[in-house]
Amino acid sequence: MPEAPPDSTRLAAEARDRVHFEEEALSLSDQVYRAARHLAGSRDEADELVQETYARAFRSWRSYQPGTNLRAWLLRILTNLNIDRGRRVQRTPEQTPLEEGDYYLYNRLESTMPDENPDEERVLERLSQNAVVEALAEVPHDFRDVLVLVDIGEFSYAEAAQILDIPVGTVMSRLHRGRRILKQQLAEKAVTN
Repeated sequence: MPEAPPDSTRLAAEARDRVHFEEEALSLSDQVYRAARHLAGSRDEADELVQETYARAFRSWRSYQPGTNLRAWLLRILTNLNIDRGRRVQRTPEQTPLEEGDYYLYNRLESTMPDENPDEERVLERLSQNAVVEALAEVPHDFRDVLVLVDIGEFSYAEAAQILDIPVGTVMSRLHRGRRILKQQLAEKAVTN
């Protein structure tokens, strides 16, 4: 029988090692899930952490040193993913639900003028030009720049992105969040006036 080429022998051995690794890793899934449940706030978050842990482990299976503690290796991946998730949550500004954010101004005015209909004209009457400028000044710098360029300067998203040297998607995201913040600031000004 002719000898198999070295490449096919190497590939077969690598495939065998990977299958062995995956079987051994999956046999620890209950333990990994239990640890994830302690780290995460909900079952859904724990499920997501476990899924991400195994996806990363299977992608990086070659970096695992056979003979070492696979459970500890998987739990290290899980812990690092949880730390990354926590950092993302910390960096993400607090967001109001879409319904509340979109109708924030109307809801605030309705709560202060229950017997009146807070239509657009009444809102504009209650807001002076100075109040609008003050509300805009209270919007964080990154969001305000995009608001001014797109909504006031009437630049396109692409033009604003080029001016600010940021991706178009970032312009769109900052514009959306900036408008929400501005609505909330305007609602506060309209209610206090």
